[in-house]
Amino acid sequence: MARNVSTGRKIGTTALAWFVGLVIFFPILWTFLTSFKTELQAISIPPVFVGFDWTLENYQTIQTQSNYFHFMANSIYLSLGSTALGLIVAVPAAWAMAFSPTKRTKDILLWMLSTKMLPAVGVLIPVYLMFIKFGLLDSRLGLIVVLFLINLPIIVWMLYTYFKEIPGEILEAARMDGASLRKEITQVLAPMAVPGIASTVLLNVILSWNEAFWTLNLTTSNAAPLTAFIASFSSPQGNFYAKLSAASMLAIAPILIVGWFSQKQLVRGLTFGAVK
Repeated sequence: MARNVSTGRKIGTTALAWFVGLVIFFPILWTFLTSFKTELQAISIPPVFVGFDWTLENYQTIQTQSNYFHFMANSIYLSLGSTALGLIVAVPAAWAMAFSPTKRTKDILLWMLSTKMLPAVGVLIPVYLMFIKFGLLDSRLGLIVVLFLINLPIIVWMLYTYFKEIPGEILEAARMDGASLRKEITQVLAPMAVPGIASTVLLNVILSWNEAFWTLNLTTSNAAPLTAFIASFSSPQGNFYAKLSAASMLAIAPILIVGWFSQKQLVRGLTFGAVK
């Protein structure tokens, strides 16, 4: 039976939700406004919020100083490449843990998740030395492997959660009909878990796109993504906040657009199996 909620409580909850949303969105709004200011206006005290002369100088400057599309192409390659490699490994792994579990399955899942608690700087030196040995410094392949490995625990956990919500009887019926393991995963399991897989893909793309630590330490120019593009406008001469803001807006614009148009699919996947 549905519980009656007072009008005052509805208004209060709505107002609180709007307040939290505005607080979260404010840094993006401020970065957007700063990207159209001059450097003097960007550091003025008190800060100028709306009463300033809008200019496109920062966008023109960063386009002439850096090849934005080169960095964006690298970000696309790294995000999609690491996500595709992650799915190839994680889908069979999650299937095995969800439908053929052993007494060690939960221990393995917890161990995989615990690797995310390790500070990345703790393994930087051995990873850097291995990259030098195998000639992977400043290469897309090397970064794809690193991004794949650091995001693999999250991919496996999410897919495992989604797969657990699918009745095992459906897969048993497919086996009785003569379906091979490959067909069981690709033609029965995957179509039923499309919302979960889609949200997993989107989240992994976002995580890979925003990864800064490894991309800044393992690249210089050839494989440098948009995170390196942003960092290039922070120099020993000082932080050029207006240009940094313009570079940041160009870096986050593609992922914001993708997230906006796919938000329904993302929410549907993240709540998959949450409501019985």
